[in-house]
This record gives sequence, structure tokens and C-alpha cells, in this order.
Amino acid sequence: MTKSAYRRVVLKLSGEAFADTSTGFGIDSAIVTQIAEEIVEVHRELEVEIAVVVGGGNIFRGMAGATRGMDRARADYMGMLATVINALALQDALEKCDQPTRVQTAITMAQVAESYIPLRAQRHLEKGRVVIFAAGTGNPFFTTDTTAALRAAEIGAEAILKGTHSGIDGVYSADPRLDANAVKLSEVSFLEVLNRGLKVMDSTAITFCMDNELPIIVFDVLKPGNIRRALMGEPIGTVVGAKESE
Repeated sequence: MTKSAYRRVVLKLSGEAFADTSTGFGIDSAIVTQIAEEIVEVHRELEVEIAVVVGGGNIFRGMAGATRGMDRARADYMGMLATVINALALQDALEKCDQPTRVQTAITMAQVAESYIPLRAQRHLEKGRVVIFAAGTGNPFFTTDTTAALRAAEIGAEAILKGTHSGIDGVYSADPRLDANAVKLSEVSFLEVLNRGLKVMDSTAITFCMDNELPIIVFDVLKPGNIRRALMGEPIGTVVGAKESE
């Protein structure tokens, strides 16, 4: 049987990936269903344990609220609640595919989801469930990128799969939507990302991954079949951190 290159991974999805393509906001159920079906397929066929961290930018982004004069901490808590909405939408889509799923939140909301407990999350994964981590780290001033890095380390994941959208299929030397001369990088070190200011994750998340030797695979999550290709180790995007291990 074909197996994943990784035993356990964290899939990082931005809220914008869930958005209605015509407006950039809300939740497009067709996109959520597509992602859910791919997760279920690779989970079963490749025998890989999958945890998911979702953003909330399609509903509310804390930084955007802060720039409009809102208190930054309060705006960030609103953003955390937005991630819970996305997590529940993904859970619903996964369970419609008969995939047992648990949502764990960093903010206690017992009527909606479990509270985040690392050992319980690991046990769910071992039992074949997909675990969705919501509400960020539970603290303002931290992004869901940092959440993905932290949760990956806590549950013993071997890699972070950073799903992109809008046609961006990896890390480029510049924004390919703005610079026609931008070059796609197949591999890049953590230090290069930090020194060159490359747009992968925020610097806190990148530094954390570097310190904990957690590779990041950046790829276009909306292209059908790409989650499988990323797990199989196919060169479809950019591997961040590969050079440190050479």
C-alpha cells in the first residue's frame, strides 16, 4: 500500500481559502467540501494522522480590526471566534464523509467543542480521528500560523502543510501577482525566509519551526489532489527548512 512520507502532520488552512471567490468573504461550502473530501481520502489511503489548524480571515481578521481603531486584544479575540466558525464548517463537511472528527478550542466553549488538551488530541489522532484546532493559541497578538507551529510541536507532528490559495503554489522571491520576474523557490532555509522577508508565515512561527526542526511544505491547497501530492513528498510547492537538515 502506498503510504505518506509523514506519519502525522498539521494542515494549516487560511480562512480566505474557505471564502466565496466572488466576494472574498463568508464560507463557500463547495470549497470546504472539496478540502474535506481530500483530507478523508488521504487519511484513509495513506494512513496518515491529520490535524488541522484553520484561520478566520474570511470572517474577521484581528489586525484589520485594530487598524480601524478597535482594541487589538479584543479584535484578536473576535478573530479567534471566527476560526471556530470555520472549524465547525470543516467538521460538518468531514463528518458528512463519515470521518470521525473532533474540534478542540483554545478558549473554553463546552457546548461547541472540546477544550484543547494535547494528550487528548494525540489520542484522537491515534484512534483515526481528524482533529481541528480552533481559537488560535487562546492569546491575542499571536497568529494562526504560530498556532500551527505550536500545535505541531505539542502533538509530535513531523511536518506542517501550509495550504495557500489564489493560485499561489509555493514560496516566491517576490509576490508573483505583482512582480512578473518573481522566481519560485523549490527549497528554502528558515534563515533565508527570515533574512529575505519571504511571505511564508509570520516570523514568530518561522523561528519556532526552526528551533524545533519542523519542516513546512507550502503548496496550493485548492488544486485537486495536492494534499495527497504534498504528503507523498512530490515537488509541487516549496519545502521550507530542508536545507537545515542536509
